[in-house]
Amino acid sequence: MPTEPRRILILGGDGQVAWELRRTLATLGEVVAVGRRTQPYCLDLMQPETILPLVEQVRPAWIVNAAAYTAVDKAEQEPDLAAAVNAVAPGWLAEAAGRVGAQLLHYSTDYVFDGTATTPYQEDAAPNPQGVYGRTKLAGEEAIAKAGCDWLILRTAWVYGARGGNFMRTMRRLAREREALSVVADQHGAPTWSRHIAEATALILAQLGDDRAAWHRACGLYHLTSAGAATWHAFAERIVEHQRRHETIACQQVTAIATADYPTPAKRPAYSVLDNGKLAATFGIRLPDWRDALAQVQEDLDTYPNP
Repeated sequence: MPTEPRRILILGGDGQVAWELRRTLATLGEVVAVGRRTQPYCLDLMQPETILPLVEQVRPAWIVNAAAYTAVDKAEQEPDLAAAVNAVAPGWLAEAAGRVGAQLLHYSTDYVFDGTATTPYQEDAAPNPQGVYGRTKLAGEEAIAKAGCDWLILRTAWVYGARGGNFMRTMRRLAREREALSVVADQHGAPTWSRHIAEATALILAQLGDDRAAWHRACGLYHLTSAGAATWHAFAERIVEHQRRHETIACQQVTAIATADYPTPAKRPAYSVLDNGKLAATFGIRLPDWRDALAQVQEDLDTYPNP
């Protein structure tokens, strides 16, 4: 008798990571993707009391939470809203996962660190978030760890892709409109392609499968970013250089500026490069260098400019 395919519940609607997950995880089971306006299932994480009924209705084997409040600056003015989505909802989701026997994979951020390090952060480094976004994401991590379900948390950083609102797409648009761009050059991180996050997620889930003992052994925090490091200025230069070779753009110069020259409501970590060694040791997964990934994304956009 053939067995029913496992159900995989993805939260995040059409967000850039969730969009990639819907395609990448389809080979591992029946994907149920949920957002605020999806049908037949929908979920608003600002109302966390609706989480358990949805999870009990879908009864997934795996839950992958790619939903988050990611407006870093706006969070400073909307701390309660950011906390509802990033801190409260993940805890309720983990409790719901435990109720139905599902395993939970959740994404977090480099912004849980204060940026004072000079070498890549490992998972056991002391967190010290500097803004509402980072504090609420850290609170979400802590809530999941306390809930008692089988869980993995993947911290990632500087996420971009061919869809959605992100730094790469913004730079490409501005390069068509402006002769010069000014970009911060004293913040360091690792630009990470949303598709690589989804592909790594699929590899992890395929390895763990439905083996509860394997999930118990693997349970914990992992860092998942592209290899290498960059500043926002270096990232922007690479974007514009490629774009200039493939289309006519207005931009002739990308100028490096200091964070102090571009004040924002939320403080960003000056250094948030993450060490991915634990992920490699546990699952044998290492993402490519950020420059190689960026070239692939832009090649896709050269061929299909309006995804």
